Amino acid sequence: MSKNSSHTLKGNILVVDDQPDNLRILSFMLREEGYQVRKALNGQMALTACQTLLPDVILLDIMMPDMDGYEVCQRLKASDKTCEVPVIFISALDDVVDKVKAFSVGGVDYITKPFQVEEVLARVANQLTIQQLYRQLTEQNTQLQKLNEELKRSNDELEQFAYIASHDLQSPLQAIVGYARIIEATYENHLDTDAKQYIANIVNAGWRMTQLIEDLLDYSRVGTCTEEFKPTDCKTVLEEVLANLDEEICASGASISYSDLPTVMGSSTQLMQVFQNLISNSIKFCRPEVPPQVEITAKAKKNDEWIVAVRDNGIGIETQHFERIFEVFQRLHSYKKYPGNGIGMSICKKIVERHGGRIWVESQPGVGTTFYFTIPAKI
Repeated sequence: MSKNSSHTLKGNILVVDDQPDNLRILSFMLREEGYQVRKALNGQMALTACQTLLPDVILLDIMMPDMDGYEVCQRLKASDKTCEVPVIFISALDDVVDKVKAFSVGGVDYITKPFQVEEVLARVANQLTIQQLYRQLTEQNTQLQKLNEELKRSNDELEQFAYIASHDLQSPLQAIVGYARIIEATYENHLDTDAKQYIANIVNAGWRMTQLIEDLLDYSRVGTCTEEFKPTDCKTVLEEVLANLDEEICASGASISYSDLPTVMGSSTQLMQVFQNLISNSIKFCRPEVPPQVEITAKAKKNDEWIVAVRDNGIGIETQHFERIFEVFQRLHSYKKYPGNGIGMSICKKIVERHGGRIWVESQPGVGTTFYFTIPAKI
């Protein structure tokens, strides 16, 4: 009994050589190591053997009658069934040209005769390890692709659910706030101070819930939007935003300045949301007794994209919060001091990424904050 006969077979090896002695020696040493071995005396037999049972590794001689090893390898690599099987050439040809040709036709390794047993076994084991790792990687990639598809489907369903739920919540919420105001107006003279405060609390909570629903709808619309991108003048977009924010700007005494802005391929509605969220934040998170100053600039980069910067002189952000502010529902301050639902920056991130860009922040507490976002310059 062979010393390894009780071992589990480690792989299926096809040995191709027109010399019976070589076949016998190679077969014996490989079987001793626990491999399953098949033999072929010529190229045609090798091709037939591969069709019958696909080997894990092929040891292939070059100098054979009728069909040499180069042609055998070329035929193997031309077939979808056998193209992934690693071929190790084993030949008495020792010229560099022969070795280069062996690799050019698809060989993965080259052993020169007379061969050393240890070298053959090491090279075979190496190719089997590579094959095993390749199969594992392929399987993992397939599983990962399936998981990604499931995750995308779940995200799409979640966005659709958020949109429908938020939309359907608007009517009953408006009814609650509306009836609370009717009670307040109709029974004003019959309500004590506590009752009036309770009604005010209902109205304020309703207003906050309305804002949350509107923010959720904005967030879900980004993912479900099917609007095609078209040439969009960022200067025109910004001017519309400033008109929308005119009341906030005047009330805060903010100063807004901007340089020439580019025309890009994008959604004017969504880019308006980005500018409006960034400028509103700059106004809201201002330092006490310091009028907000906001500067919007744009710079072209060599890789066909624009970098837009929105810079302010506000309270700033601690470095450890830079990533957190782009996560949905993440707030750094109390609602009473700085109202909001923590969705605005996540909307900006989602819109910028939908346009093929990225967004990040630089800030120094007590000095100010600059938000940067890129957008491809493709017109």
